[in-house]
Order: sequence, then C-alpha cells, then structure tokens
Amino acid sequence: MKHARFAITILSIFFLSTFAKAQYTMHKMITIGYTYQNQSFGELGGKLLFLKNDDVIYRLGATAMMGSANSKFAIMPKVSADVLLNFEKNVDFTHSYYFLVGAEGTNKYVAPKVGVTIFGILDVTGGYAFPIGNSGINGKELKGVNVNFTLNIPTVFIHDMFK
Repeated sequence: MKHARFAITILSIFFLSTFAKAQYTMHKMITIGYTYQNQSFGELGGKLLFLKNDDVIYRLGATAMMGSANSKFAIMPKVSADVLLNFEKNVDFTHSYYFLVGAEGTNKYVAPKVGVTIFGILDVTGGYAFPIGNSGINGKELKGVNVNFTLNIPTVFIHDMFK
C-alpha cells in the first residue's frame, strides 16, 4: 500500500507542478468504460481535463471498477493520470486523434499505459499491471496485460442537451 501512495503522490506532484506555469482551462467529464485486467471490469467515474492549447492535454481521473472475480462481486477504486499528445500544426483533422501516455493505479495494482484517443472522448489503451504486494481480489491475482476501452462524456454536452 505504501508503494501505491508513493506512486500516486509523485504523479500528482508532477502533473500539478506543470499547471503552475500557465493558465489552463479545466473541463469535467463523466467516464464509462471497460477494463480487462486478468478479469473483466466495468468502470464508472469522472475525469478532469486540463488544456492550454490543443497540442498537449492533461487528464486526471477517478473511477470505480466493478466486476465479478471468482463468482463474487467486487468493487475497486482506480485513479488515473494521462497526457494526450498531438503536435501537428495548422491541420484540424489530425487533431481528431491524440496519442495517450499515462498510468493508472488501484489498491491492488499499478499499470503504465499507452494508447490512442479520438477527440479525447473515446480511448483505447493497453499496458501492463504490476501487483502491489501479493494482494488480489477474491483470490484472483491482478497482474499482466491491461486493456481499456473508455468513453469520456463532457458534462457540457449533457448540460446543453437539457437546455
């Protein structure tokens, strides 16, 4: 558990220190997704998106992973930090996709990840999870290949739908 707290603290300090240099715009998003981590989990939560321009975008998120492990329902909290990168200048269509580099952590594992996102709304990522200690969930070990499909819905869209 010490290692997870340390990793989360270091990631938070890194991302928050980059925001101190300039004014960033923040947008809130609702997150719905699927994670395969040696077991299938559904996700529900939220993310904060920070941007100054559209070349480099930062995201911080917290979700609840829900699924069945060894025929027992389980819920795990998950935090994530992502950097979305696209350095093409003066070409609007190429800004429809971004390369994604990030990390996610739960109370059971930490996983660096890479992937691609379309408009920052639909993410497809993969990585490798490293277990924290010898903890698992309901007797199921959570290490190895990690695959995520995530839909990020900006709250502005939801607000505008009900005007």
